[in-house]
Amino acid sequence: METKQEIKKHEKTAEERIVRITSKDIEGGMKIYAGLTKIKGISWSLANAVCKILKIDKNKKVGSLTNEEITKITGFIKNPQVPSYMLNRGQDFESGNNKHLVESDLDLRKEFDIKRLKKIKSYRGFRHMSGLPMRGQRTKSHFRKNKSKGAGIKKKGKRVTEVKR
Repeated sequence: METKQEIKKHEKTAEERIVRITSKDIEGGMKIYAGLTKIKGISWSLANAVCKILKIDKNKKVGSLTNEEITKITGFIKNPQVPSYMLNRGQDFESGNNKHLVESDLDLRKEFDIKRLKKIKSYRGFRHMSGLPMRGQRTKSHFRKNKSKGAGIKKKGKRVTEVKR
């Protein structure tokens, strides 16, 4: 039978442990619900769905997960069985299927989408090329480049005054 000190020692090591889920290191002291959102492509709603569907307590610490639970979570994240509105890639341009991408796949796909928009010279592609907003935001006061060099009030320098005689 374990003593209280051994239990506390076990809990401390679980909190200090770092868990790797889909090539992302998550601190062991975090709750699973919050820890899953550290993975790029996992929202709060999807993290909640992972916990509910896999029947894992949301308030459990990440460091106390077993290897079996970690593999279950990783497998679910790669192929989530959730409604299509929770997926981040609905009706993919190339395949037409609903997908969910995480980490580097998400970055690559976004980069390819922007390159495609630039190549076909769409309005959004031109806006990307020129570094302007794509979705109708104002540009007079925002998205300004070279803020320090802009026209404004001239700084006062030392003036040399001539004495008239």
